[in-house]
Amino acid sequence: MPARTPHRMRVIFVTTGSEEQAVAIARALVTERLAACVNIVGPVRSIYRWHDKVEDDREYLLIIKTRATLYMKVETRVREMHTYEVPEVLSLQADRGSPPYIQWMLDSTGPIRRRPR
Repeated sequence: MPARTPHRMRVIFVTTGSEEQAVAIARALVTERLAACVNIVGPVRSIYRWHDKVEDDREYLLIIKTRATLYMKVETRVREMHTYEVPEVLSLQADRGSPPYIQWMLDSTGPIRRRPR
């Protein structure tokens, strides 16, 4: 059974209207060390209510893995880059995971470590 993690992790869902926007957001989050990994799934079909009308659109789903302490920075960055008036930014707590994966995620989202000379 995977170990409970002492570090709170988050899985964040974001949808976009285009694959290009999904890629741009994913690359920014990983490059800026705000996320260890972002999966892009799609297109997915989204049926939702907007301005009292039922909409039916194709979207791309981002599955973002990060530290809980980075949630607000991730949300802020997504909102800066997103074209939707109200972008979906939905966070779920991940309380278990394999120790090697968790360590990789922490290393990928932490400060850059300088190698000794």
